[in-house]
Amino acid sequence: MVKPQVYMSLLKKLAGETAIYGLSSIVGRLLNYLLVPLYTRLFLEGEYGIVTQLYAWVGFLMVIFIYRMDTAFFRFGTSAEEKEQIFSTSFWSVATSALGFSLLLIFFSNDIAQWFSFAPGQSIYIVFFGVVLAFDTLAEIPLAKLRLENRPKRFAAIRLAGIGLNLGLNLFFLVLCPWLLKNGIATHLINSIYDPTFGIGYIFLINLLASTLVLLLLTPEILTVKWTFSTQLWKNMFIYAAPLILASLAGIVNEMLDRELLIRLLPFDIETNRGEQGIYSACYKLAMMMSLFTQAFRYAAEPFFFANAKHKDAKVLYADVTKYFTIAGALAFLVIVFYLDILKYFIGENYWGGLVVVPILLMANLFLGLYYNVSIWYKLTDQTMKGGWIALGGAGITIVLNIWWIPIFGFIGSAWATLICYFSMTVACWIWGQKYFPVNYDLKRIVFYIMFPLSLFLLSLLSENYLTSNQFFVYIINTILILSFLFITWQLERKFLLKAP
Repeated sequence: MVKPQVYMSLLKKLAGETAIYGLSSIVGRLLNYLLVPLYTRLFLEGEYGIVTQLYAWVGFLMVIFIYRMDTAFFRFGTSAEEKEQIFSTSFWSVATSALGFSLLLIFFSNDIAQWFSFAPGQSIYIVFFGVVLAFDTLAEIPLAKLRLENRPKRFAAIRLAGIGLNLGLNLFFLVLCPWLLKNGIATHLINSIYDPTFGIGYIFLINLLASTLVLLLLTPEILTVKWTFSTQLWKNMFIYAAPLILASLAGIVNEMLDRELLIRLLPFDIETNRGEQGIYSACYKLAMMMSLFTQAFRYAAEPFFFANAKHKDAKVLYADVTKYFTIAGALAFLVIVFYLDILKYFIGENYWGGLVVVPILLMANLFLGLYYNVSIWYKLTDQTMKGGWIALGGAGITIVLNIWWIPIFGFIGSAWATLICYFSMTVACWIWGQKYFPVNYDLKRIVFYIMFPLSLFLLSLLSENYLTSNQFFVYIINTILILSFLFITWQLERKFLLKAP
């Protein structure tokens, strides 16, 4: 019989580390969210579309640059005695790829800018991007080492330092410098360091400076890298990671392809299409608030799951984690959709036309988080190729539905395609996983914690349309609905939670 106190302490440990990692991902991203209203007010929709288009490619290129050596590092470094050799081999592997791929981006920057239909002179954005990707790749394995060593505080401090510098320099170059010039203050000094015509180029330059700081702060970890490289070890790690590369590439297709296809498939001119993509991307930022929690969870959960794989109650632990992740995600969904009329001020008014996609994308991100939970089976059983096939299936759904729906429904079609993709991947991964690594997930509760918030959301819409149009009363109703969700959840889960030591 499973003793709740045995794994309850593990759940608390995971929750605690998720909170600390969340300090860098959630708090840090929230600071970056402060830049969204700035960007969407300073730059035109088409200019912001360039920014979001390039950043949409970051995930895809990072997979190419690091080819999932971070996950292989967790898999081989968790129980191995030769951790230093594993760390050194992983680091030199990604360092080589970072240098090579970045040089290619820089060398072909003019051709890439032309392919993106950028204006002459904007190829410098690609150069900045290539260097940023190299620095971020070099930081990945040292950051993974901190996670593996259960040092979330140092991890969070380094990440927050980079984010803080990014935020500070954005405010300096995009707010303070223009204001000083406008008011004739320190004009000579400002003119020597600030060029008003550089525009969105500052976004990429600032990112480069922030990435440089993170890499410098990781110097103590980098200095522990030995001048050794095990070819056989690298082969074993690459064989493990290769299917994950396929899965990650397919996953990135699911995350970023809609941004690129909107520009190319919408039935307007290139600038109008880029503007529509900018609106969709700005509203996507609001939905990404859900993914902040998911990302923090992933940072803590991946090494946590590997470290506890041999625990006698591991499968019970995984089931509980999945259920409570669903609860947290459902609560996040309710908070965001119920107070969207407040949160929408994070983006410029010209972008509000895309707010309709936010609830759809929030639910999509909830299923993406569930997918991360139920996908642990193919990593623990070294059947990563199966994960690749699932991700490829999801990519196929994304491609087909976007090509079909974008010309008809615009970015709303992209939002629905994202939700259907992640839902399908979650269901397929759960079904396949029960064959090779059966986990007794509490499906009734999980389905309830998804359907109940959707019912409350529908009830809120009905009350807003038929009971009151006064926004103040709408907020009161929505707050009562959130409290009802919390109350019912507590009633359902308190017997288990009260057993905690």
